[in-house]
Amino acid sequence: MREITVQDLKSMIDRNEEFQLIDVREPFEYEVSNLNGDNIPLSGVVIESDKISKDIPVVVQCRSGKRSAQAIMLLEQEGFTNLSNLKGGILAWKEEIDPELDVY
Repeated sequence: MREITVQDLKSMIDRNEEFQLIDVREPFEYEVSNLNGDNIPLSGVVIESDKISKDIPVVVQCRSGKRSAQAIMLLEQEGFTNLSNLKGGILAWKEEIDPELDVY
């Protein structure tokens, strides 16, 4: 499974690269804080996989990186080959990029 760091993701955003960010946390978690990704909870990621791009890079994130890794395993079984896990999730983003971000 490919992983990227929060520094890698920040660089992708800063360079205005084309990619899709999928946040697999629950909606109540997404409301507390998010990185402007598409919110598709882990429980529905296979059912809603048609909302996930297959032709551009996709970064999957959650709170710590565990649920996003599960989501990637499920999606790879559906034929996805363009996925990267955000190592450390939104907690790493707060620690390394945006200390002002609210997390729970």
